[in-house]
Amino acid sequence: MLDKAYDPKQYEDKIYRLWEKSGYFAPEAHQPWVDNPAKREAWSMVLPPPNVTGTLHTGHAVMLAIEDILARYHRMTGKKTLWLPGTDHAAIATQSKVGDEIYKKEGKTRHDLGREEFLARVQKFAQESHDTIVKQIKKMGASLDWTREAYTLDDKRSLAVRTAFKKMYDDGLIYRGSKVVNWDPKGQTTVSDDEVEYKERQTTLYTFRYAKDFPIPIATTRPETKLGDTAVAVHPTDRRYQEYVGKLFKVELVGVALEIKIVADETVDPEFGTGALGVTPAHSISDWEIAQRHDLPLKQVINEEAKIINTGTELDGKTTFEAREEIVKWLKENNLLEKEEKINQNIATSYRTGGIIEPLPKLQWFLRVKDLKKTMRSVVESGQVKIIPERFEKIYFHWIDNLRDWNISRQIWFGHRIPVWYHEPKCIPRPGREKDIRNCLETVVSFEEPKCEFCDAKFTQDPDTLDTWFSSGLWTFSTLGWPQKTEDLKNFHPTDVLETGYDILFFWVARMILMSTYLLGEVPFRTVYLHGLVRDEKGRKMSKSLGNAVDPLEFIGEFGADALRMAMVVGVGPGSDIVLSKEKVKAYQHFANKIWNASRFVLMSLENFEPDSSAPILPDGFTELVKEVTGDIESFRFHLASEKLYHYFWHTFADKIIEVEKPRLKSDDPNERNQAQTLLYNTLANLLKLLHPFMPFVTEAVWQELPHKETDLLMVAKWPN
Repeated sequence: MLDKAYDPKQYEDKIYRLWEKSGYFAPEAHQPWVDNPAKREAWSMVLPPPNVTGTLHTGHAVMLAIEDILARYHRMTGKKTLWLPGTDHAAIATQSKVGDEIYKKEGKTRHDLGREEFLARVQKFAQESHDTIVKQIKKMGASLDWTREAYTLDDKRSLAVRTAFKKMYDDGLIYRGSKVVNWDPKGQTTVSDDEVEYKERQTTLYTFRYAKDFPIPIATTRPETKLGDTAVAVHPTDRRYQEYVGKLFKVELVGVALEIKIVADETVDPEFGTGALGVTPAHSISDWEIAQRHDLPLKQVINEEAKIINTGTELDGKTTFEAREEIVKWLKENNLLEKEEKINQNIATSYRTGGIIEPLPKLQWFLRVKDLKKTMRSVVESGQVKIIPERFEKIYFHWIDNLRDWNISRQIWFGHRIPVWYHEPKCIPRPGREKDIRNCLETVVSFEEPKCEFCDAKFTQDPDTLDTWFSSGLWTFSTLGWPQKTEDLKNFHPTDVLETGYDILFFWVARMILMSTYLLGEVPFRTVYLHGLVRDEKGRKMSKSLGNAVDPLEFIGEFGADALRMAMVVGVGPGSDIVLSKEKVKAYQHFANKIWNASRFVLMSLENFEPDSSAPILPDGFTELVKEVTGDIESFRFHLASEKLYHYFWHTFADKIIEVEKPRLKSDDPNERNQAQTLLYNTLANLLKLLHPFMPFVTEAVWQELPHKETDLLMVAKWPN
């Protein structure tokens, strides 16, 4: 018999251990009521791997709640259900966090420790974080198949990464070249365009001329970059400057000699500033593209530490901010500064470290995307991949249309080392094979250190690692055993659903489509369901900096996992942000108690009751409820399904049906009593099934007390017809 009150702390851990011990999280374990297990339909989904940089936040909790609803529902419909777990090494973020901690405690950098010692410390931190994350996931009730757990940096995923790199390199998609890229001075690495986060700040727009006799004024917020200018670009139709196009001017800015060519380029906005753009090819990606079109030279004047270089003046060695002050002062002294005005500007920062991005020319590895963009677009246009909500398709297409070649190399130590080896410059010919050294390969893509076929020279591996998104882009199939042709890959790929936050639609979702369609020739998933961001009661995004971030375990400890799960789905449509407060979670704690108390009453009323499966007595309208809830889940309308179940259980079952049946339960007529008992038993059993994907703990706890239940565990009971 149920206790008088429901205390989640007494039941949740015990029930999760019961589920794990049963083996039903694995797709191989068939449901007891399935007649032909071998012919079950497969259903699969991978867990978006949480970063091993700390602990889970409320955004992860939303993800786990929604995905567990899907997994439990499909398992109860008899499908061979795989929900595959794993974690992400999150290279830049993890290395940065460990590096900061070491410097804070010991005053040492990674270079002081050396690559081997530093990586050992990072891996220790990542393992500890992983263990914490797994405990948190289990606290949420997530029914993941832990026997298949993966890690983006483990041996199997490493093999997949190297295999993918080699194939793309051999096919001409991966190449090495010098381009202006996003450099993070804080993280000391390049980052991709999608890892640049723009933050609005107030800054000063300076309008000035390079010299008194220079005919065109320009405007900039970064005067220090003008030391590297090689041109001024104007719009081809701008009549103000037509007579100067094609001319070359020699000027001197703060003692730095410049040669400025006037070029006409359609990308210039004639309405912004003076309508003229000082072109700094080495320190702006858009300016670098202008330079490529007009054959302009690159002049680098800022280094990886965000300090001035190559000017031959006292500015060398100063930070960009220090140099800016000096240059503005010089412009004023020479009457070249025409105007200063305060404006709001989006400053490019690193998504991972918060460092201000400094565009720099670097020799990097790139993935050519021109030939892949068409496929990435067509699989969504054709409906092979469906994005929910649909409005995000336009955003996805816009991103693809503006996608540049992907910079995949990172100047950090933690991550997948680029599998490229460089032949030492001097060939050491073997006796009698002096002529063969001309055949020595300078660059070799190899999983292990290669040996030169023609000489005894040594090879050195590229020191860079791959962008984390390269390895996580393989996630749907590397976790299933690719590049081997495994049974898991055959049975569970493409996966059915990819559920994640809309904020990483481009970081991850698009890259998985890119990788899977190219390497496997098929989509990675059939449906993408995007949930929103978690916000506090004031509508602010939850973050540590605002002090409003809440550990999901705090909510679980106070109100129970079921209450938190319901609070995150009721009233929250696809792609909508979630407003989470203690009051909302507490409201669904009350609902869990209502389920418990109503169930306790029904169980106490079942004395001398023998369930009869041939007597499917149910309330009027219940079949319609089952039909609607099933349709809502199938259509990803979790907010509607959960709300309907909440209202039906509380206001129809508990408040009306039970009250109506109370007199019959006390009837002297055995048939009357039995009919009332049968109705309440059947209704409760089916409501527990319908509620289970949403509130698995309290429903399983009640199920264990039902007389002659059809299955030992509710998680594998048959979904109501």
